[in-house]
Amino acid sequence: MSNTKNSRRSFLQRSALGAAAVLTSPSWMTSSASESVEKMADQNAIKLGIAGYSFVNFNLEQSLAMMKRMDVRYLCIKDFHLPLDSTAEQIAAFHQKLAESNVKGYAVGPLYMKTKAEIDRAFDYCKRVGVDLMIGIPEIKDLPYVAQKAKEYNIKYGIHNHGPEDKIYPNATVIWNQIKDLDKNLGMCFDMGHNMRDGQDPIKDLGRYKSRIFDIHLKNVTAADAKGSTCELGRGVIDIPAFVKELLKIKYPGVCSIEFEKDMKDPLAGIAESVGFFRGVLSAV
Repeated sequence: MSNTKNSRRSFLQRSALGAAAVLTSPSWMTSSASESVEKMADQNAIKLGIAGYSFVNFNLEQSLAMMKRMDVRYLCIKDFHLPLDSTAEQIAAFHQKLAESNVKGYAVGPLYMKTKAEIDRAFDYCKRVGVDLMIGIPEIKDLPYVAQKAKEYNIKYGIHNHGPEDKIYPNATVIWNQIKDLDKNLGMCFDMGHNMRDGQDPIKDLGRYKSRIFDIHLKNVTAADAKGSTCELGRGVIDIPAFVKELLKIKYPGVCSIEFEKDMKDPLAGIAESVGFFRGVLSAV
């Protein structure tokens, strides 16, 4: 049996869900993938999670059941699963449910906030939930106040970019230019797909802004313009192996959370394919 066949078999063995990814993306199976299993990257070298918005049509129990099937253990908490006015008892019960599924809630958001009162409420919520990362979309005029609160609470605040339709934060460069001179606890939740849809290069931007990227919404898109839409991780126009290599190069310490905005009433197959593809790439690069 040739080395190529050996490596392909190893690739499939290392990724429980990776078969679809390999079959749909043969072009990136380079010499890196022909290395032995011993030399392959650990599939857990990058923490993989799910952005809670992926489960907007499901309750917490249903969402955790899907995560358990895929063995994904990090969740960015959306307020439709844990409302902002939750009591201490409700928050404790929420975390207990996550623990029973071997899932950790590592951040909250995205949360929209248009006033200082809403900013105050969001930081109080984040503190009570017990996480040190919030994903949010504030008004530009309020950025100094957000930076002040982030420093006061010792909570990292990641501003989410939403692509060409977003007239405030369309891409990572716009966010960087707004925050670079503010407190270091103010950064970004880097949505690589929306960044690509705004005509930017997500791989270069990952390297450029690494010091202020606190969270990543992991996705691929069908086109590098406003017409592009979310698709399975291995099927779009972003070079995912190159992106993963950059993650490893910069030693990205955060979570990459899959945000699957396709088939949102029946997302399991697409998310599972994306999870398998990502783990397969980590094994091969």
